[in-house]
Amino acid sequence: MKKLLKLIMIEQTLFALPFAYLGTLFAGGDEIIIWLLVTVALFSARTAGMSFNRAIDADIDSRNPRTNERLLPKGEISKKVVWIFGIISSLIFIYSSYIINELCFHLSFAALFMLFTYSYFKRFSSTSHFYLGFIEAAAPVGGYLAVTGRFDIIPFILGAAIFFWITGLDIVYAIQDVEFDKEEGLFSIPARFGIEKALIVSSILYFLSLAALILAGMITNRGTTYWVAVICVALIFFRQQVLANGKDKKTTIAEFFQINTFISPILFIGTFIDVMSQYWQ
Repeated sequence: MKKLLKLIMIEQTLFALPFAYLGTLFAGGDEIIIWLLVTVALFSARTAGMSFNRAIDADIDSRNPRTNERLLPKGEISKKVVWIFGIISSLIFIYSSYIINELCFHLSFAALFMLFTYSYFKRFSSTSHFYLGFIEAAAPVGGYLAVTGRFDIIPFILGAAIFFWITGLDIVYAIQDVEFDKEEGLFSIPARFGIEKALIVSSILYFLSLAALILAGMITNRGTTYWVAVICVALIFFRQQVLANGKDKKTTIAEFFQINTFISPILFIGTFIDVMSQYWQ
């Protein structure tokens, strides 16, 4: 089990949980059972997606100097076990969505389709970054729908904030593999258009993400702690873009991803305090 948790990068799943919680908070979710089900749904969906990704990309990862020390390329875990783990996680995701409500149940199949097909995108299109952003954007939308059971404009604005942010983030992430992607015939924005243009695209996407967070706060009349969180996120965004444009990419990109881990907890805590303070007024 320890190896499986390492394989799916459990810390990244914990990092993604606040995405769903953000949608739950904006929807006014106050039932513990909903929070538990949202947690199970996101955790299982993320686990399924990571398992599929690792299994599908195992051969590519074995040839990439940056990833050839992962568990599958090293033979420390079998591809069969990873596939089984992914399938079991998918079933848990579907069942937890079924318990939540009918809409979430139906949408769970579309979510799994996206999670499964993501790994193939970089084989034929540099839009894979946007596809990943779209997948991650489903988290706040799902959290909102789990509470309300209906569509609204707010979850899509929150989803847009995550979409732009993760897409811009993934573009910077791909800079690490520019030469390898070119050699392997894989597609990414940095490999296709160059690092300089890729960074411009990333900066624009980060700006749009921040704009979406501001819009969501204005429409829902959020309070002080939410806006403090947004300001903190804006400062981190700015710092990330400065780092991404640094000369020593290996060092700066490492710090870029270190400070990235603060964004989702800050957003969640700021929104949680704001919602709770308004609830008790």
